[in-house]
Amino acid sequence: MDTPKVLLEHHLKALRLPTVLREYDKVAQQCAAEGVDFPQYLLRLTELELLDRERRATERRIRQAKFDVVKSLDSFDFLAIPSLNKVLVLELARCEFIERKENVLALGNSGTGKTHIALALGLAACQKGYRVRFTTAASLAHELIEAKDERRLMRFQKMLSIFELLIIDELGFVPLSKTPRLSLQNRPSIITPKPANGTTLGTR
Repeated sequence: MDTPKVLLEHHLKALRLPTVLREYDKVAQQCAAEGVDFPQYLLRLTELELLDRERRATERRIRQAKFDVVKSLDSFDFLAIPSLNKVLVLELARCEFIERKENVLALGNSGTGKTHIALALGLAACQKGYRVRFTTAASLAHELIEAKDERRLMRFQKMLSIFELLIIDELGFVPLSKTPRLSLQNRPSIITPKPANGTTLGTR
């Protein structure tokens, strides 16, 4: 391997451009065969890098969300639940409610797809660049009580405060009156002393 190529690949690694490192030679051959000029060659490379970087970032946000399972609206059978407002669900999938910091509560009988919808909206938020955390009400209540008992409640609140969308599933399974700091109407008490910190989506 010649020295310029070794140095180029070393620099690309140092600059953390893995897609450019992987694709530059193949794209160069394609551009040469097509008679594409140098700026167009660089454009193709940088577009590939950006797309790959966005994909990795989305995958990272999905992992951080801690979904029980990844579900999308594409796999949801709206015909099975004709009473569900599909237009509203699709509107929520645009995630503008997160930007407006509007809380959402999904109500319905067991087996009506509330958790699937919540997971799908969480996935849509991750894909649009929002930081999401999924949990059940029982799990969140346990974590809050444990953090309080171990005198690390502020640290736990700070950890939750980085998420722009907090999804709390199965709120009906936890008696909120017996669980301090667990309230959809007062998310700041769950998250942080600061007001209007983020958005909560709950199912019940």
